Amino acid sequence: MIRTLGVSKNNELLMDFLLEEAHSADFDWYWVDFNQPTPEESKLLDTFFHFHPLAVEDCLHRLQRPKVDYYDGYQFFVAHTLNKETLEAEEIDFFIGKNFVVTFHHEPINQVDRLRLRFPNHHETWDRGAIFVMYEILDKIVDDFFPLVHKIEDELNEIEDTMTYDMRHFSMDSVFDRRSDLLWMRRTILPMRDLIYRVLNSTRLDIKGHEHTYFSDILDHLVRLTEIVDSNRELTADIRDSYMAMNSTRMNRIMMILTIISSIFIPLTFIAGVYGMNFRHMPELETDYGYFITIGIMVVIAVLMLIWFKWKGWFNLFRN
Repeated sequence: MIRTLGVSKNNELLMDFLLEEAHSADFDWYWVDFNQPTPEESKLLDTFFHFHPLAVEDCLHRLQRPKVDYYDGYQFFVAHTLNKETLEAEEIDFFIGKNFVVTFHHEPINQVDRLRLRFPNHHETWDRGAIFVMYEILDKIVDDFFPLVHKIEDELNEIEDTMTYDMRHFSMDSVFDRRSDLLWMRRTILPMRDLIYRVLNSTRLDIKGHEHTYFSDILDHLVRLTEIVDSNRELTADIRDSYMAMNSTRMNRIMMILTIISSIFIPLTFIAGVYGMNFRHMPELETDYGYFITIGIMVVIAVLMLIWFKWKGWFNLFRN
């Protein structure tokens, strides 16, 4: 579907006009949006607008890296947004000329729809030109990154708060899922940051002083997003390390318990082994109370060893 919007030289907003009218001299600037275009509509990039074949090819082949290419009379931009459900990147392409902007995207872009809906009620944006359409879309795309990042950050903080030394009911699967989500977001945010940086520092783009300020604001947001994503990735690494340390501590406690039990039963097993030998001349076997005496000695040994372990502070290791 092809959608059109333009501002005439009389400062009137015209929407959904015929594409053939786009080259009319009556327009101060116009915007053509290729929203989920059919193959026949996609051919208009070449047959009607006469864009460079390489730029058209980049539009038709999905998920190019965010970039800017310079051609005679216009610039070609590739930008990415994020699917809120899957966090996968979705591409939107811009052709920016002196008095026109053409957007092309295979998937519905919510930010584009929102901008088209608000245009009739925001007269102050009509005089800002075609490049301001790209700014508005990019600004909304970047602003929509923040709720996704903050949601992951809140989930990680909640996971960190629920971690205890009792790891039986704790799973690292959710942490690894969040780390994977952050990686997907970082793959989108970093190239977008580089793209805006190139836009701001390019001498081949006709960006005026006040427009430069707007794009600088987008760059600041992307830098902040990058810092938040990197901080959260470090948090996932800290949670992973804490999980491994807690598991190691828990394993050490189990080994300590087994060591104490083994240490107590070693002398008891030795006594039981000695009196379990089938020798004929063992005077203790003939004693009337030999069995009770032996059991008593074994109990005393066990109690004395427990007291000694407590005196050495071994039981303090079991406290949280």
